[in-house]
Amino acid sequence: MLTDYGTDQSKALPQWRLSLPRRPLTGLTVLVIEDSRFASEAVRLLCLKSGARIRRADCLRSAARHLRSYRPAVVVIDLGLPDGDGVALIAELNATEPRVPVILAMSGDTDRAGQALAAGADGFLPKPVESLAVFQQTILQAMPPEAGGMTLRALPDEVIQPDPSGLRDDLAHVAEVLSSAQDTTEIDYIARFLAGVARSAHDPALEAAATALARDHTAGHALATDLARISGMVQDRLSRVAEM
Repeated sequence: MLTDYGTDQSKALPQWRLSLPRRPLTGLTVLVIEDSRFASEAVRLLCLKSGARIRRADCLRSAARHLRSYRPAVVVIDLGLPDGDGVALIAELNATEPRVPVILAMSGDTDRAGQALAAGADGFLPKPVESLAVFQQTILQAMPPEAGGMTLRALPDEVIQPDPSGLRDDLAHVAEVLSSAQDTTEIDYIARFLAGVARSAHDPALEAAATALARDHTAGHALATDLARISGMVQDRLSRVAEM
């Protein structure tokens, strides 16, 4: 169980008000737990445009360190992390008193939304997370009643575009893992991670290749062809990003 790091839920909502229509999350701190640099950059931009502060953890272990040190108002948890399943952290945070005011799940696999909500998540963000209106509304609708609740307001129609350097870092990470991947844990992770990155980058061909790898691995099929295909596609995408 995570350490009790507060005494009052209101402490996580310092001076929060819906007084700035275009920056309705002003005063809130968001902890995003996400191993993809590209997806994290998207959330960072959404927070910046909404007035919220952001901190990032790239795994469950790092998230635990953050949560022992300070109390965020919102925690956004990717469901596929390198050292475990985000659903387990959602359940843990939901049972910890005082509870984090807003717990959100995030994944490119929308079939997992029900599992996350059953574990205690207040909402679900499907990847790619890039709509400012969806991001703000998902958080505001999940805010506890004592925070002031929702008010009618104009919704922003802005869609953010993360810097491609985050995508380059993600692809380089995949290439490094693929060069030495041997055991089933590494293959499971790379298939899940790459599918999420591909969806965030709007790359259906790469997403399909990652999904095929996961399917063939689960079925016990030989993976040499899948791995060679994905390695080639990743190198191709790295070359393209380098030219941006």
